[in-house]
Amino acid sequence: MHQDEMEIESINLMEYFTVAWKRRWEIVIPTIVLAILAATVSFLLPKIWEVDAIIIPSKFLTQNQAGEFKQVLVVEPKQIASQITEGSYNSLIGAELNIPEHEFPKIKAENLRDTNLVRISVRGEAVGKGQQILTALFNHLKSDFDKKIDVEISSLNTQVELTKNKILDLENEIKSRENAIITAQNEIKIRQNGIKLKEFDIESKKIDKEKLNNEIESDKSRLKITEERILSIFEEMKSVKTRIDELEKQQQKALAERKEGTDALALLLYSNEVQQNLRYNNSLEEKVSAERLNREGLTQSIQGKTEALRQIDNQISQVRTGMDSNQTEIESMKTGIENIKTGILGIRNNITNLKNDIKLFEDKKNRIDYTQLIKEPTPSFGPVSPNKKQNVLIAGFIGFCLSVCIVFFRENLEKQKKEGLPKA
Repeated sequence: MHQDEMEIESINLMEYFTVAWKRRWEIVIPTIVLAILAATVSFLLPKIWEVDAIIIPSKFLTQNQAGEFKQVLVVEPKQIASQITEGSYNSLIGAELNIPEHEFPKIKAENLRDTNLVRISVRGEAVGKGQQILTALFNHLKSDFDKKIDVEISSLNTQVELTKNKILDLENEIKSRENAIITAQNEIKIRQNGIKLKEFDIESKKIDKEKLNNEIESDKSRLKITEERILSIFEEMKSVKTRIDELEKQQQKALAERKEGTDALALLLYSNEVQQNLRYNNSLEEKVSAERLNREGLTQSIQGKTEALRQIDNQISQVRTGMDSNQTEIESMKTGIENIKTGILGIRNNITNLKNDIKLFEDKKNRIDYTQLIKEPTPSFGPVSPNKKQNVLIAGFIGFCLSVCIVFFRENLEKQKKEGLPKA
């Protein structure tokens, strides 16, 4: 069964080949004619040139939440290509170059695969006009995109100026704190000098105290001597009084014996001796009074000097309290100075960080790229239209196919006529 089908197909192919060979000139001549016609028309048609350029949009650095920096395009290349293809800039360019709207060529744009580049192209008879159009298009794109870059640069410049002002404020703060340290150090020196003066004052008061103690001891010694003198005088007065009493007794006895014829001279002697003892007793009483006055003076002197010692002790205690207070304040000032120095160190670290921020801002500015022409508007090496070879091949192929169809159609009609069959 399959063999029969293969034989039938072989016969049909032979028939087709025979018909084609039989009417070969009816196929070849129209094909050649159409090819020549296509070549003639292609030769007569105006030559169309393509001008293209490649641009890269503006880009700048941005920092994400993780602190990493990456480049960001102002506008995505696909969006740029879409805007250009939709003719967003056609009216502006047309007005700028005095090109009527109906004569304005179509501008094509595409984002080159796996790149940030945008290829723009325009076709037309005049190469110069195409270059002008693409140049004008690039200028408009650059103007639009670079405005955003200018805003970013202005923002960075503002941040730099603000950061510099912060650094200036911090440096002034450091100077202020350093002046505060100098003031505190001067105050510490003043207080230390005050402490030294108070120490000298204490030493002076100790000398005064020692002198008073020595005077008190001297007064006590004198007082003791005075007490001993008073006791000695009292003893002597007691002895004198005893002697007077004895003399008076002897005198009384002598007076009694006088009655019996005692000598008057003896009575006189007793009387004189009594008078002498009385005078001596009075002298002793005067000495006692003098010694008592001396004792009272010494006692008051000791009391006064003891009070003076107490006052000196109070003064020394007050001076020591003042010294302790000053020392406490000095330690507090030293702690304050250390805190200020720590604060200054922190401020200097902040200044370093701010300077690093300025370097970062400057680095971001340096990494900003404006919209650029990677490839200047350049015409193609040859006309892109009409494509003579392509037109001739297409016309020849179409002519061959039509001729073959017409040949087989006519062959079929003639065969039906010969067989007397009705027309299809």
